[in-house]
Amino acid sequence: MLKGEVCLVLAVAAVAWSASAASQQTSSAKADAASIASYPSRPVRLINPFPPGGGSDAVAHLVSQRLFGRWNQNVVVDNRGGAGGAIGTDMAARATPDGYTLVMATASTVVVNPLINKVPFDPHKDFDAIVHTATVPLILVVHPSVPVKSAQELVALAKSRPGTLNISSSGEGTISHLALESFKLTTGTDMVHVPFRGGGPARNALLGAQVQGNFANLLSAAPHVKAGKLKALGVTTRKRATGLPDVPTLAEAGISGFEVVQWNGLLTPNGTPKPIIHKLNAEINDILTTPEMQKILITSGAEPEGGTPEEFMKFIRDDIAKWSKIVRASNIKVDR
Repeated sequence: MLKGEVCLVLAVAAVAWSASAASQQTSSAKADAASIASYPSRPVRLINPFPPGGGSDAVAHLVSQRLFGRWNQNVVVDNRGGAGGAIGTDMAARATPDGYTLVMATASTVVVNPLINKVPFDPHKDFDAIVHTATVPLILVVHPSVPVKSAQELVALAKSRPGTLNISSSGEGTISHLALESFKLTTGTDMVHVPFRGGGPARNALLGAQVQGNFANLLSAAPHVKAGKLKALGVTTRKRATGLPDVPTLAEAGISGFEVVQWNGLLTPNGTPKPIIHKLNAEINDILTTPEMQKILITSGAEPEGGTPEEFMKFIRDDIAKWSKIVRASNIKVDR
């Protein structure tokens, strides 16, 4: 074969390969578009990185039930507690980024825990934001047998009995743990931190009088306060909670400058197709604005949020910056 003929054959082959590759890319793009358009075509897993019974679990179920009602497709809440929420959050970070694995993120799991512990995921790089679902006050509660009626009386009791009052938390490196450590520093008290694997077990230990107090998620604690099973001493936010208007803020109760806010929202593994993220964002924003959902959350003490994925990611980054300063100033460390 002459040199010119060889070149012609190679050129024809190159054109044919290019056309084949373009055809395959077009087919792949059409398949991806069809997959996104039909989303969700199978059950979606929503990981809650804590055991059942906590505030994030309550919001996860509220959202999953209403998504099922809209899609007629199961959204299964998968509780994976442990390590301050790091186990379940890491499972989500490692999942296929196809929109079929979501994770309920909180200030504990993607802000506080990574600041004071070694966690196997990077909250900046491993996730895409979907939507900020709710902001929730913490509430300082004690067992009814504890002989105090206010936060100031608890401080006095703790100072009279240093190292004897046991305060539960939802785990080392969680927001309830940091709230306790901040409270101890602010008030100059010595109380014992007793970590559990989630807010539900921490609250149950208090209900059973195995510990004396807890900085609880208001969503999960409010029913027990209203039933008289727990004694509320103050909420950790600047304003009183709508769901428990008679309970003062801790600042009002004499713990000047004290403020801790818990929040939750949905994330998905980094690289999830943007159309799926936008579909989830639109659906959940719509759910959060329904009168039924507003009533449930507000009555329970939470504030419904919503907004864009970009706003939620900025909120998380700002919260990390805020707590970084507090952790450094407080010298709070956890060995795990």
